Amino acid sequence: MIAWTIYITFAGAIVLLVLPCAFARWIALITAATGFAVSLATFFRSDVDLAHFTTIVRVPWVPALGMNYHLALDGISLTLVLVTGIVAISAVLFSWDVTDRANEFFFWLLLVVGGSYGVFLSADLFLLFLFYELVIVPKYFLIAIFGSTNKEYGAMKLTLYSFFGGALVFLGIIAAYVSGGSLDLNQLAQIQFAPQLQAWAFPVLFFGFAVLAGIWPLHTWAPTGHVAAPTAGSMLLAGIVMKLGAYAALRVAINLFPQGFQMWRTWIAVLAVIGIVYAAAVALRQRDLKFVIGYSSVSHMGFVLLGLATANVFGVSGSVLQIFSHGIIGALLFAVAGRMIYRRTHTRDLDALAGMNLRHALPFAAFTFVIASAASMGIPGFSGFAAEITILIGAWKSYPLAVWITGAGMVLVAAFTLRALKRAFFDVDLANASAPPPEMEPITIPEKLGAGLLMFATLAVGIYPKLLLDRIQPAVEAMRFLK
Repeated sequence: MIAWTIYITFAGAIVLLVLPCAFARWIALITAATGFAVSLATFFRSDVDLAHFTTIVRVPWVPALGMNYHLALDGISLTLVLVTGIVAISAVLFSWDVTDRANEFFFWLLLVVGGSYGVFLSADLFLLFLFYELVIVPKYFLIAIFGSTNKEYGAMKLTLYSFFGGALVFLGIIAAYVSGGSLDLNQLAQIQFAPQLQAWAFPVLFFGFAVLAGIWPLHTWAPTGHVAAPTAGSMLLAGIVMKLGAYAALRVAINLFPQGFQMWRTWIAVLAVIGIVYAAAVALRQRDLKFVIGYSSVSHMGFVLLGLATANVFGVSGSVLQIFSHGIIGALLFAVAGRMIYRRTHTRDLDALAGMNLRHALPFAAFTFVIASAASMGIPGFSGFAAEITILIGAWKSYPLAVWITGAGMVLVAAFTLRALKRAFFDVDLANASAPPPEMEPITIPEKLGAGLLMFATLAVGIYPKLLLDRIQPAVEAMRFLK
């Protein structure tokens, strides 16, 4: 059933090419909502084996090379399919007023979503790579055509980094295929590859995928891409696309080459901790609100990579939970910065925003940004806290020193988040303190619905993380590298 998330999304994209522009946003919304409904229905089914990567579709594709159209599902992939559906609906709602080339805009948007569904469900190594690369093209056009600040530069930089990572991934896939004689992820996970192969094939695969996850020092495409992208593009980039790299690193590189992972995991932890602290420190110095959030995304993805490096159930489960959590929080932050603020004020400069009295001019935007900031800082009751505390518990078992250093990074996260919140909404200009707030277009119903969905998701998981962890942990425990 969940395979229909892919088919429905691509079908919606094709329909957009033939129907009039007036129907574009409704087609996109219906498509995104249907995909989310399918994933939600599967999420609450009790007859699905979420502890193992279980086949749901398997059809011969290129038999001579052993390629199959093979989809599978476990608790990890189901969780990420669910967050893809949530972010997709919100991205459409925050793009509700797009009228210029609307069919094309929503076509590219749905291609990114459909390709992401494909990555999370693929059980054939080449099929996963195909969907993974498929996402690159629409995200390039989404930014290059519909973006704003240095959009051509941002789109090209993101694409070149993605293709560089993809080239490394392709080399790793060839090595796995030639040595294992199969492209089936479940079959490859049973093969004991030679330690000499794992020593070099693992870092090639892992760092190829980690480029898209924003690993330091290959992270510089992320803030630039976020700033250049339209609001929906930033939401998809932070909420879904960066997660593809982290998921594939876990599903493919770590699980297929466990000995190579053991050789390199300390270095992964080191790079993750550097990324957390460095990106948070850089974010503290930014004046553009989108750059602040862009570097925040790199810092939070460092937690994902640190969780993977722990090589224990707590850390890896927390990493998957953080992928879900930051997907929601990152999308919400970019929605406020790009759509609610920038579209009305035509600036993202914190110094300029400080004198606009936005908490009175845009009270709903202020409220939403407070919620998103609290979730981003890891305040208890939000998904960010549940994810980060789980990762830190796992990290304490493997790398206690990393936890202490990461604590400094968390202080910096709180510092730049509170600075951005204060400057954007709560700075008081004494000279104009009694002046009425400027007249601005009120927050629209679609914007409120999109923000409400994201806020509900981060609160629901923060209050009851067991909802996701009960599905994530059995899948993590079944993975090869923990045995």
